[in-house]
Amino acid sequence: MFRTVAELIELAEKDSILISEVMIRQEMEVKNATREELYKGMENNLQVMEKAIEKALKGVTSVTGLTGGDAVLIQNYMKEKTPLSGHLMMDAVSKAMGTNEVNAAMGTICATPTAGSAGCVPGALFAVKEQLNPTREQMIRFLFTAGAFGLVVANNAFISGAAGGCQAEVGSAGAMAAAAIVEMAGGTPQQSSEAFAITLKNMLGLVCDPVAGLVEVPCVKRNALGSSQAIVSADLALAGVISRIPCDEVIGAMYRIGKQMPSSLRETGEGGLADTPTGRLLKEKIFGISV
Repeated sequence: MFRTVAELIELAEKDSILISEVMIRQEMEVKNATREELYKGMENNLQVMEKAIEKALKGVTSVTGLTGGDAVLIQNYMKEKTPLSGHLMMDAVSKAMGTNEVNAAMGTICATPTAGSAGCVPGALFAVKEQLNPTREQMIRFLFTAGAFGLVVANNAFISGAAGGCQAEVGSAGAMAAAAIVEMAGGTPQQSSEAFAITLKNMLGLVCDPVAGLVEVPCVKRNALGSSQAIVSADLALAGVISRIPCDEVIGAMYRIGKQMPSSLRETGEGGLADTPTGRLLKEKIFGISV
């Protein structure tokens, strides 16, 4: 059993197994489930992610009209020009944003760890898939690895914007994706930990300020940055770069920052971008409320 990232890494290194295997074994014990049952459940999650991306790349629009169609725009851009940040990066961005566009359009997504941050993990996964050519089992293990780190955050800090700001949502999601990318790319458990820490460090203090209280603006585009940070952080860790602040301490810092954040910056739609002139006008237009 593990509660911290340090314990998670220790278990993986002690038995010379993958982080995903540590998570699978713990889930088998906690849930009294077989490996096959756990695989089946995670395969279902993977299929939901896959279908959401397929739907997004055909084009979706939310009821409010605030979001939709950007995933398609990015894919078209990649076909017509050479992206400055590279094809893999923009593919991840497109698929991450697309997942959240489907969410905003009332479609089915897999919360990883929340609906507002649901694009980071699948966006990164289905982009690096094109380069790493993983088996289906490796893709399922990607999700178990991401889940292991998400479990630590949930147990020691928070994963909701209402509790700790968007650092707790997109920050955690991007970091989870980074850790999983490292394992899929053949990195060590410790390198997964470094990738997680590097990503989350760069998301500390990120507020949750949804315009009109809806999970659309700026949420969709923040998933783009979460997935791209995940890829950069994974590369840094695989190159041997380390986080000078240990992973568990970064999570602890995120928790303390979230506790210090005013409620206006924690999903209430009362501060930040939601409180800009344009943000208030959009709220009035959508709900017919004078602001």
